[in-house]
Amino acid sequence: MSLFNTFKSAGSAMQAQSQRLNTVASNLANAETAATKSDDVYKARKVVFEAELEKALPGSAAMAQGVNVKEVVTSDAQPRKIYDPKHPMADEQGYVYMPDINAVEEMVDMMAASRSYQTNAEVMNTAKQLMLKTLNMGQ
Repeated sequence: MSLFNTFKSAGSAMQAQSQRLNTVASNLANAETAATKSDDVYKARKVVFEAELEKALPGSAAMAQGVNVKEVVTSDAQPRKIYDPKHPMADEQGYVYMPDINAVEEMVDMMAASRSYQTNAEVMNTAKQLMLKTLNMGQ
């Protein structure tokens, strides 16, 4: 793998982790969003990654070249039903429907995505430094 491929691989990972961070932020922003009906409740979203493989020569194994966002899936978790008759969004029976989003799990996911993003930024910086040192070897 050349150093240029390192930039491509780390760049694709940073782009995927950026989308993951945006998805987690959206989940956290809507964690306490109330709805009158269970069908109207915000559904949490999760990003699914997929390895981007380089084309292999016949008889050899394909190597990972990067990562892509395959899809963003929507949670099928049932909404929380909370009895709060004074809430402005309460239905006739006094229930409010809230998304089943665990803020702690979302924060852990956010920290993992952030650390992965930082690590890939460091990989790109290290590759840049190696290229500069290689260019300066002839001086």
